[in-house]
Amino acid sequence: MITINKILISAVHTVLFLLLLLLSPSRGQQVAAEAGPGIDARVDSLLDRMTLEEKIGQLTLFTSDLTTTGPTMRDDYRKLINEGRTGAIFNAYGADYTRKLQKMAVENSRLGIPLLFGYDVIHGFRTIFPIPLAEAASWDPDLARRSAQTAAREAAAAGLHWTFAPMVDVSRDPRWGRIAESAGEDPYLNVRFAEERVRGFQGEDLENPETILATAKHFAAYGAAEGGRDYNTVNMSNQRLWEVYLPPFKAALDAGVGTFMTAFNEYNGVPATGSQYLFNTILRDAWNFEGFVVTDYTSIPEMIAHGAAAGETAAVEMAMNANVDMDMQSGLYLKELPRLVEEGRISEEQVDRSVRRILRLKYELGLFQDPYRYSDADREDKELLSARNRELARKVARESVVLLKNENNLLPLSRDISELAVIGPLADNQQELLGSWSAAGDADDNVTVLEGIRQKLGGETAIHYRRGSDITGTSADQFDEAVQAAEQAEVAIVVLGEEALMSGEAASRATLDLPGVQQELLEQIHATGTPVVFVMMNGRPLTITWADQHIPAILETWFLGTEGGHAIADILFGDDNPSGKLPVTFPRAVGQVPYYYNHKNTGRPMTDQKYTSKYIDVENSPLYPFGYGLSYTSFDYGGLQLSRQTMRPDDSLHIRVEVENTGKREGEEVVQLYIRDLSASVTRPIKEMRAFQKIKLQPGQEKTVSFTLTGEDFSFYNQELKKVVEPGRFKIFVGTNARDVLETELLIQ
Repeated sequence: MITINKILISAVHTVLFLLLLLLSPSRGQQVAAEAGPGIDARVDSLLDRMTLEEKIGQLTLFTSDLTTTGPTMRDDYRKLINEGRTGAIFNAYGADYTRKLQKMAVENSRLGIPLLFGYDVIHGFRTIFPIPLAEAASWDPDLARRSAQTAAREAAAAGLHWTFAPMVDVSRDPRWGRIAESAGEDPYLNVRFAEERVRGFQGEDLENPETILATAKHFAAYGAAEGGRDYNTVNMSNQRLWEVYLPPFKAALDAGVGTFMTAFNEYNGVPATGSQYLFNTILRDAWNFEGFVVTDYTSIPEMIAHGAAAGETAAVEMAMNANVDMDMQSGLYLKELPRLVEEGRISEEQVDRSVRRILRLKYELGLFQDPYRYSDADREDKELLSARNRELARKVARESVVLLKNENNLLPLSRDISELAVIGPLADNQQELLGSWSAAGDADDNVTVLEGIRQKLGGETAIHYRRGSDITGTSADQFDEAVQAAEQAEVAIVVLGEEALMSGEAASRATLDLPGVQQELLEQIHATGTPVVFVMMNGRPLTITWADQHIPAILETWFLGTEGGHAIADILFGDDNPSGKLPVTFPRAVGQVPYYYNHKNTGRPMTDQKYTSKYIDVENSPLYPFGYGLSYTSFDYGGLQLSRQTMRPDDSLHIRVEVENTGKREGEEVVQLYIRDLSASVTRPIKEMRAFQKIKLQPGQEKTVSFTLTGEDFSFYNQELKKVVEPGRFKIFVGTNARDVLETELLIQ
C-alpha cells in the first residue's frame, strides 16, 4: 500500500507539473514546449525571456548543508532558489530532499527553471568501491566503467544529476594526498580509466534517469603541484603539459564528458581558474568543447590570494574572460557580474554563452521534461546498497589488491589453521575502509578485515584479535597483548596503514612512513618468529623498505570500500588469486620522489662511477616498479616478435609475445607494452606505455598476446608543439611490469 501511494503521489506531481506547462505562459517550460523539438531553439527561446539576474543565477552553484547539519538549506540560498537566482545546488541528495528543493525552483521562481544537483560521487555513492588509485590497480578499465555505472544508478536514484568525477590528474608524487583520487603516474593508464569512467557515469544517453553528468577535473596539471603540497604552484613546459597531463582530459572529452572543473593551482604564473590558455586556447578552440566549465570550491576569489587579481571584481572578470561558466560557492558572479556587464567590461553575450551551455545540459538530462524524474523514493530504496551493487563492489575490491611479496608461498593461507592472530588498528575498523571522498557511504555498512576472516573461517579457527596501537598515536601500551596473540598463533595477519583522511584533498605528507608507532608494532610482531602477513591500507605509496626486507608476505589493499573485508579474506585464503598491478611506483625513501618509471635520462645516466646521476645514500631503484604485482601462480614470457623490423609512419606494426602460466593455479596477468625513442629532436622518456592486456590462463596454458601500434603511437610534440613522428631507432618492450621486460628494436624510416 505504501508503494502504491508513493506511485500515486508521484503521478499526481507529474500531472500537476504538466498542467503548469499548459497554464503558465510565463514559465520556462512553456517556452520550451513552444520552441519546437530542437534543444538549441528551446534554449534560445528561454534565454530571450530571462533577465540578466536570472541568467547570472544559472551561473551560480551553492551548497546545501546536508553533509554537516542534515537536509537543510540556508535562508539566503533558499531565497535565491525561489527567485531563480541560483541554477545548481551541490551537497544535496536524497529523493525527498531534492524533490523539495526542486519544487521551490520550479513552482516559485518566475521561469521555473529546474535546479541541477551535484555531488562528489568519486568512488561510489552509498555502495563504496575502492578509491580510484586502487581501482586503477585492477588494470581493468571496463571494471571501472561498471563501478561508475553503479555509482551513477545509486546517485541518480537519490536525486543527483551530476558528479564531480572523474579526477584525471596524472600524479607522480605520492606526497600529494590527491594521488588517491587518480589513476596514478602514467598518461596512458589515466587515459584508459578516464574514458571508461566517463562512459560509466554518463552512459549512452544523458536522458536515461540512471545516468548522471560527469566532470573531468582538475583542468589542468593539478597533479604536478610543487613539493606534492596541495593547492601549490605548478610550473612546467607546455610540451610536458601536452604530452603528460592533457591526454586524460582529451580522452574524457572524446568520451563525451559534459563538464570540466578548474584546478586550484596556477599554471605558469596564471591561476587555472583565470587561464585563457587552458580554457580558451586549448579547451574551447583546439578541442571544441561544448559543455560547461565549473570552478572548484571558491577558486575565483582565491585568485586574489594567488596575486593575479587585484580584487573580487577583477577575479570575476578573469574567470569570465577565460570562459569559466559556473561559480562554485563564492557567489561572486551574483555579486560582481551585473556591474561588469553594466560597465561593458563583460558583455551580455558572454553571459548568454555560458547560460546556454548550462541550460542545454539541463535539457539533455530531461529536467525540463520532468524536473522530478531523478527524485524517486521507491527507486532509491531498491537501488542503494543492493545485493548486485555489493557483489560488484566485492569483485572490484578483489581485483584492486596487489600482492607485493610472498616469500615461500606463505599465501594463500590454509583454512585449516587452528590459531590465527589478527592485529592492527585497521583490522576491525569500519570507518577507514571508506577512504576519502566517500559520498553517502556509511561506515556501518562496511565489512572489516576481521569480520571478513571470521565469516570465511567460520568457527573452526581460534582467532585472536588485538588492536596493538592507534593509527596515529604514540602509545605502545597495547603492544604486549598484541605480541602475546602473535606468539599463540600459527600466522599473524597485521593490518596497518593510514587513516582515510590522511590521503585525499588537503592531505599532503612530508613523510611516507607508517604513521604513529605502527612500524614499531610490526617489528615486535615479526620478532615473535610467527610468520607475518602484512596487509596495508593506504591512499598512496608508502615507504616500507623494512617490511620488504623482513616480512614474508605483503598485500597492498588501499582503501577498498564497503566490501573490503570480504575481498581481502577472499585473497588471503585463496578463493581469489590476486591480479592487481601497481599504477604508481613505490619509492624506497621519500627523498627519491617524485619518482616515476617514464622519466628521462640525463647526460650522465646512473652507473657505479661517482659522477653520474644518483643518490649516494640509498639504493636508486624503486622498491616496487610501476606495473608490478605478484600472483599465486607464475608466468613466463618468450618469443617476442615484430611483424616488421622497419616501418613508415603510415604503417601498422603487429607485436606478438608468448605468455605461459607455469604455476599450478588459474591466474590473470597484465601484459604490458612500452616503447622508447632512442634519439629525437626532443629528448624522450626511457620507457612509455603504449598498450596492455589483461589475460586469464589456466595452469600450463600458453597464449599468444598480440598488440598493434601505428605511427601515432611513436609520435611526440616537438619544440614547436607540433605532433610529429621522426625517423630513427626505437626499442619495443613487453613484460610483466616496467622493469621486467623482453625487448627488441624497430627502425622508423
